[in-house]
Amino acid sequence: MRTKVLQRFPAGAPRGSWPAEEYAAKCRAHGESATVVMDLDADAFLVVIPSRDED
Repeated sequence: MRTKVLQRFPAGAPRGSWPAEEYAAKCRAHGESATVVMDLDADAFLVVIPSRDED
């Protein structure tokens, strides 16, 4: 499955803060099927949605 990255958030957010999850929740409220994944190489959380192949 291909995905499109909507937003990146550094993994070092303050304790009790979940900006990636909050952003994904806002996207889901607007009808996007957003999820949060971890990019270990970049030490960041990514908010992604499924991407349509446009071939």
